[in-house]
This record gives sequence, C-alpha cells and structure tokens, in this order.
Amino acid sequence: MKKIGVIGSGQVGQALANGFIKHGYSVMIGSRDEEKLAEWKQKGGAQAHLGSVEEAAQFGDLLVLAVKGEAALEALALAGSANLANKTVIDTTNPIDHTKPPVNGVFPLFTGPNASLLERIQHAEPQAHVVKAFSCVGNAYMVNPNFPQGKPTMFICGNSAAAKAEVTSILDKFGWNTEDMGMAESARAIEPLVSLWCLPGMLRKQWTHAFALFKM
Repeated sequence: MKKIGVIGSGQVGQALANGFIKHGYSVMIGSRDEEKLAEWKQKGGAQAHLGSVEEAAQFGDLLVLAVKGEAALEALALAGSANLANKTVIDTTNPIDHTKPPVNGVFPLFTGPNASLLERIQHAEPQAHVVKAFSCVGNAYMVNPNFPQGKPTMFICGNSAAAKAEVTSILDKFGWNTEDMGMAESARAIEPLVSLWCLPGMLRKQWTHAFALFKM
C-alpha cells in the first residue's frame, strides 16, 4: 500500500489522514507545529507519523493538499518541487476569499469564472499530477459518509487519467461515487460548489448534506 503524505494539519487534513489510517495506510501529516498534533499521533498509533511539510512530501507516495486556498502555493513551495514530481496530489483546496464577508451566505472566491485554484497549482508544479477532490463537502462527511439515500457523489478533475484512476480507487474505499468531470479547467466549475455546499449552513445552520448526481 502506498504511503500518504498530508500537507496541512487542520480539520480537513486530520479527517482525511484518519480515513487513510482507517483503511490501512501509513500517513504522515506535515505541519509547522507538530506539538499540536501529538494527540492525533497517539490515537493513530504505528501508522501515524508527524513531520515538516517537506518531510511529509518526501514520505508520501501519494500526497494530499489540505490547506486554506490562499496558502496552497506557499505550502507546495515548502514541500519542494522535487518531492511532488510524478506523484498524485489530491487537491482539496478552495479559493475562498477570507478577506471579504459572505454576501447573503455566499462565500466570495479570489478566482474569476475563467480560472481556478487547481489550475494555479498545476501551473506552479507542472511535474505533479494534481486531482481536485474532497472540495465540495464538509470534513465530517469525507470518509465513508452514511446517508440514507445512498452514496453521495464526489466530483473530480485533473489532467492525468492515471492519477484520477488512483483517486477514484481511494474514493471507492471512502464510500463515494466518483464523477470524473474532465481536465484541470473543470475545476472552474467544481470549486464554486463549496459556496453552494455552505449555503444551507450559512442560511439555516444545516451542515449535514452532500451532493449526488443521478443519471438515466
């Protein structure tokens, strides 16, 4: 089984790290503050490891980028291009503009309608195989969500068919139906779904949902 390097130690990073450990993977979370993750490491046991961002990128055969959108490029710079080359990088980030307040519950984005954060990431790290995933659902439902209606849908995109197949295999284990929406430009459509997912929570404090795509 491949080793997983998680870049980012917040709720999303820890939720996905726990999911990988649950499914038998060894995981290293890369953080600037390892002390705050001591409890996570203890609970994770022998499969849980801590290190710097660079060490996590070196450790992982597959990487997860789980930081705030505005910190994505800086985090990858800390990881080091040589440690990202030829690896699948699951990009969970969203381009939410935290300098501006929501407008009637809608989060503003710092990308335009004809751009995406994934495209910026792929341009900055052309040797990495970046796949957008886990960007349109809350961290509580990222791993084996249990909805009475059945499996929800995870929308993914990226330029590498092999990397998307690898991510789809992980999503199968994590209890999702996967919809491959195409190349990197498709992130322009996927990333704004974070605002749609957040709207019920912002307007009615409802956060227990996920998207599903039904097909004939």
